[in-house]
Amino acid sequence: MTTNEKAVISAIDDEHETRWYVVNTYAGHENRVKENLEKRVETMGIQDSLFRIVVAEETETVIGKDGKPKDVKTNVFPGYLFVEMKMTDEAWYVVRNTPGVTGFIGSSGGGAKPFPVAPDEMEAILRRIGQSDKKISIDFEIGDTVKILAGPFSGMEGRVASLNDQTQTANVLIMLFGRETPTDINYGDLEKVELF
Repeated sequence: MTTNEKAVISAIDDEHETRWYVVNTYAGHENRVKENLEKRVETMGIQDSLFRIVVAEETETVIGKDGKPKDVKTNVFPGYLFVEMKMTDEAWYVVRNTPGVTGFIGSSGGGAKPFPVAPDEMEAILRRIGQSDKKISIDFEIGDTVKILAGPFSGMEGRVASLNDQTQTANVLIMLFGRETPTDINYGDLEKVELF
């Protein structure tokens, strides 16, 4: 089989497989582009090719000028949307030509279709923003000692103070500057430490 034949077969497989792609937008216009794209999917009848459109937003609690806590949504990836789709020619055309879209990330240009986001990377993003469908099974419980596998506290150990199955996070007490400090860590970034 030649390289061209392999490329053609790979392109055909991509058309039938649902994957996540990163779409570049104007910064600050992500939600507007999402709304435009959702309307276009409906009016152009491509619901069988384009499924979910996600703006990666987290809710943070900040203290306002009046001293009261307030929930504020912040975009984790300004200027980007995540689109779950089958990369058909029609779906690709609709997304690229939506007002506010500047292109796909992972496309070399010249009419080349983009590469999808790796499934484990996309799962981590969805988990971070609370939109993951996958449930992670854990072997630790409240009071257990766990090791943090990723993030700024990677390699540190702490004690599990609470578990939140909805967001798939554990509140872990770690030692920082001689004090126990609580921090929320994704289940997938923790492993139980066996104490003998």
